[in-house]
Amino acid sequence: MSLGPLEPFLDQEDISEIMVNGPGTICVERRGHIEISGATFRDEADLQDTIRFIVESVGRTIDEDHPLCDARLADGSRVNAVIPPLAVDGSLLTIRKFKADPLRAADLLAFGSVSEESLGMLKAAVLAKSNILVSGGTGTGKTTVLNVLSSFIPADERIVTIEDAAELQLQQWHVCRLESRPAAGGRPPVTIRDLVVNSLRMRPDRIVIGECRGPEALDMLQAMNTGHDGSLTTLHANSSRDALGRLETLVLMAGVDLPLRAIRKQMASAIDLVVQLSRLRDGSRRVTALTEVIGMEGETITLQDIFLFEARGADENGRILGDLKATGNRPEILARLRNNGIPLPAELAQLFPANMGGNAGW
Repeated sequence: MSLGPLEPFLDQEDISEIMVNGPGTICVERRGHIEISGATFRDEADLQDTIRFIVESVGRTIDEDHPLCDARLADGSRVNAVIPPLAVDGSLLTIRKFKADPLRAADLLAFGSVSEESLGMLKAAVLAKSNILVSGGTGTGKTTVLNVLSSFIPADERIVTIEDAAELQLQQWHVCRLESRPAAGGRPPVTIRDLVVNSLRMRPDRIVIGECRGPEALDMLQAMNTGHDGSLTTLHANSSRDALGRLETLVLMAGVDLPLRAIRKQMASAIDLVVQLSRLRDGSRRVTALTEVIGMEGETITLQDIFLFEARGADENGRILGDLKATGNRPEILARLRNNGIPLPAELAQLFPANMGGNAGW
């Protein structure tokens, strides 16, 4: 059995997502814009047959007792399926297509998603083993940016990746990939939290968590605060400040009996940099802020923006014009580079001269 009317869309490189809203509506995201494809399934039974083919081919189950399922295709594409009775107007199927050739730092520059200076800042942060939180809404490119950040990790470090569905495409040779498993067929689930705890016994130099969205946030923070520097993860939030609020909520989901100030202090100590992503009105995905976590003042985590996106209108095609500009605040991360004997990336050398702020020695 094939994937029926979905097959042509899987082969089109300019399509990033396929969304089936019942048998009569198949939408696709093409170059950042959603459109109705015109293709359809014959009926609900035909759609459900396709869904079962997908999930059963990877050892998963979907039926009335288990009407939700996450899976991935053989090529790595991520799949989510919902069938009746939860899907009221017909089964729902969403496929996030896997890119065999992942975007690289040069691609982000070419698309205007980052500036050379901000990319240098990201490279510096990874080399300095900063703990980095990539924040953004759905479809803003968090996994893409996580892949790019991971590409700056030195090749001789041992990296453990932890994901719900394996999407990351790291190029280093010493990568240990872990994937969670839902409960099925009488087997107990293996959660992201289980994998985070286990990863600490694997002698990692870096831990990369595809997405933080549950009580594993507490274990991640504890790892970051106990010698596992250079960890990377993503979460859903609309601003750098919101990202920390979201992280606080996830920690509370672990059921810890700690005062908020203690949790925030742990967060301020663990997280060094928040990379905020946004999807603009024209469908483009941009890094809109690079924000350092500085510390605590009273009950509040203090932040400083290093780069912020400044829009300046749109061109005749509706594309948003703007730049990710330095705010003038000097990153504390530069001191980490200096203390570890790591050369300042060339992209930052002009922006933050060595004779400023006591950083002589570069």
